[in-house]
Amino acid sequence: MSEGGALTGPDGALRCPWALSTPDYVTYHDEEWGRPVHGDDALYERLSLEAFQSGLSWITILRRREGFRAAFAGFEIAKVATFTDADADRLLTDTGIIRNRAKIDATLANARVLADWAPGELDELIWSHAPAPGPAPKTLGDVPAVTPESTALSKALKKRGLRFVGPTTAYALMQACGLVNDHLESCVARNTP
Repeated sequence: MSEGGALTGPDGALRCPWALSTPDYVTYHDEEWGRPVHGDDALYERLSLEAFQSGLSWITILRRREGFRAAFAGFEIAKVATFTDADADRLLTDTGIIRNRAKIDATLANARVLADWAPGELDELIWSHAPAPGPAPKTLGDVPAVTPESTALSKALKKRGLRFVGPTTAYALMQACGLVNDHLESCVARNTP
């Protein structure tokens, strides 16, 4: 096995190495990461959580996901778009989320922008940037942080007025939502629908 290749988990199955550090990661890796996500609200949630993750470990966000959902009205775009400055101030005191003013402001601003889009428009825009499937990565070193497609998606989202959507965040979104399959070649979740 080469450096960064799949590792054997407690159940004997091979998984991406990052998935084995906590039981929360194993569940997320096996049941969610890399599986196709559709729907404007669902994609808005993932986009928002990826933005909050910027500069932090994903486990920090994953363990607060229910807190985020409660704080941001289940990430229903229409509801979050009505949040006021008082709501933003309330969110800054909410210990169930990451209390970062810039990220909170971006999440609220993005909802206001998306509320004016046609139903399905966010889904269509994001999925229009899905690349053709490539070879399965053999090691973590084969998995990029940014791709031409994620750069193009980032530019398209920014052009439409969204914030905190840089190319690295866009690629993490693409991985999490199944636009790309970055499970390692020998990973048990690689070919799981």
